[in-house]
Amino acid sequence: MPKTSPAVVLEPDQRCKLVTWASAHGTPQQVGLRCRIVLGAAAGEENGAIAARLGVNRHTVELWRKRVRESGLEPLWEIAPGRGRKPHYDQVKRDAVINATLQTKPEGMTHWSCRSMAKAQGISARTVNRLWQLHNLKPHLGRTFKLSRDAKFLEKLTDVVGLYLNPPAKALVLCLDEKSQIQALDRTQPGLPLKQGRCGTMTHDYKRNGTTTLFAALNVLEGKVIGQCHARHRHQEWLKFLRRLDGEFPQDLTLHLVMDNYGTHKEPSVRAWLKKHPRFVCHFIPTSSSWLNLVERWFGELTGKAIRRGSFVSVPDLEKAIEEFLAGWNASPKPFVWTATVEEMMKKIDRARAKLEGIKPGCTQPRGKNPAK
Repeated sequence: MPKTSPAVVLEPDQRCKLVTWASAHGTPQQVGLRCRIVLGAAAGEENGAIAARLGVNRHTVELWRKRVRESGLEPLWEIAPGRGRKPHYDQVKRDAVINATLQTKPEGMTHWSCRSMAKAQGISARTVNRLWQLHNLKPHLGRTFKLSRDAKFLEKLTDVVGLYLNPPAKALVLCLDEKSQIQALDRTQPGLPLKQGRCGTMTHDYKRNGTTTLFAALNVLEGKVIGQCHARHRHQEWLKFLRRLDGEFPQDLTLHLVMDNYGTHKEPSVRAWLKKHPRFVCHFIPTSSSWLNLVERWFGELTGKAIRRGSFVSVPDLEKAIEEFLAGWNASPKPFVWTATVEEMMKKIDRARAKLEGIKPGCTQPRGKNPAK
């Protein structure tokens, strides 16, 4: 009589794990093979049938059937070291390079380079580069940030995000702001046009021909933008823009205005005008939170696609380019859809504040801690 193999009993979550591991692209081949062996054993197959199907020895199937039955799924991920060339530097040396990158700075500099770190650690620059790539470290890059210290931050955040995610019925949400000091820059020499194998060029120096300020209102529902250029950005110009908005939309429609805390938005005469026009409902974003105003996202489109690479001989030339971009955008508007919830944002903000509280004044990161973990 043939010997019957002991059964392997799997819980539903264990079976799901094995199926996921066996089919994932990142799973090592030997781990995937073990998963398929165990799945076959759990399905009631005999050792010989599993071995023949997977092209392995029957004793291998018997081994993994026994190990999973005794120790669970953890042994499946035990991977023996390879038989290839051994590492030139031990783990202690590699950890020293990573810790030096995260915790120290070269004398008189703000960050390490591959060559400076290689010289300090007595290894090659290519080794440093490979270690940084392995740990996803990029000392040469930096990003700016600012956490709001507004006492009513959560209240204002909830108010504005609520408008984006659940706009009121029979009303419009408009994001308002001014893009001030837009410079009419004229290049000192003509650049070369774009051609195959070469990007367009422009001179690094320029001539300033004046500035203008763009007042803009983004319709969150449709994505259309109402824009108006002025030479200055005082409360007088802001009132002119509000009067234009008053004439753009039907009088029975309530307008919810999302704006920042700039002084002209709260000037006494502006407040008096808004009081006489109750259909304008103002919602102020928290301080240092311009990312919460969707019109700032549109300003990025304007800068990248119409201003940064342009050459303008005068302010009217610049304003004409802005008006042409506005017309093109409104001909085929693309609304910016807000998806983040208040809870998701507060989790990120709380983590950032916890990190900041752990940093000593004058330090770029907590001493003795590894931010990558």
